[in-house]
Amino acid sequence: MSDPRPIGVFDSGMGGLTVLRELIRALPDESFIYLGDTARLPYGTKSADTVRRYAQQAAAALVARGVKMVVIACNTASISSAAVAELLAPLPVLGVIAPGAKAALAAAPDGPVAVIATETTVKGGAYRAAIRALGSDIPIVQQACPLFVPLAEEGLVEGPIVEAIVARYLGPVLESMPRPKAILLGCTHYPALKGAIAKVAGPEIALVDSAKTAADAVAATLREKGITNSGGAAALSFLATDAPDRFARAGAIFLGQPIDPGAVELIDLQ
Repeated sequence: MSDPRPIGVFDSGMGGLTVLRELIRALPDESFIYLGDTARLPYGTKSADTVRRYAQQAAAALVARGVKMVVIACNTASISSAAVAELLAPLPVLGVIAPGAKAALAAAPDGPVAVIATETTVKGGAYRAAIRALGSDIPIVQQACPLFVPLAEEGLVEGPIVEAIVARYLGPVLESMPRPKAILLGCTHYPALKGAIAKVAGPEIALVDSAKTAADAVAATLREKGITNSGGAAALSFLATDAPDRFARAGAIFLGQPIDPGAVELIDLQ
């Protein structure tokens, strides 16, 4: 039977819209509710306990809207996917770290792979653990890039200043031996800076964006659970915890299409 309930997607801000873009492309019959916790971003500099609490609050807000599945479109918050899944059981919950690890191995099966991510994601070693869980012992180097999220959220995604900051963070990665064959963009905000990252990294290094792999994993989960939507018009709505006008303006960069400011509802997760 067809299940017309929407899929809930959340992130600390607008970066998860890169995942939503791939979800819309892969699942055109599905409806989506996207929540950006813009009042409390970035999650990447918060403690693990705080991120877990924020993630559970965001997920609960989506459940209150009647979603059939929750996608944690935030690498930092995906570390708390088990806690969120426990809270929402039996509702399916999917993070982006496992799909990202799978995509990295597909791009560079023999390594080395560099993971660039937020401080919390790097300190927690989430991607290293996910790659090891897939049975791979390839060399992995990690680098925190804390300024990438605010740059992306401000729409500063190209130009000499952005490239200088990218070069500052990627320096240790590119100088590591052996040199990485792939760089995993371990934060959903980072694809907005993909052009600058590619320019600094050079054409010989593959850039891995987990969004498409995550969309494939969502599609597989819907089929497995028997909750796909096979009819009816698909709908798209947005929730933000601060500055809905700014969310609509800057969010269009991540989503790849205009967002009507009037379609962004302001909510409070406290």
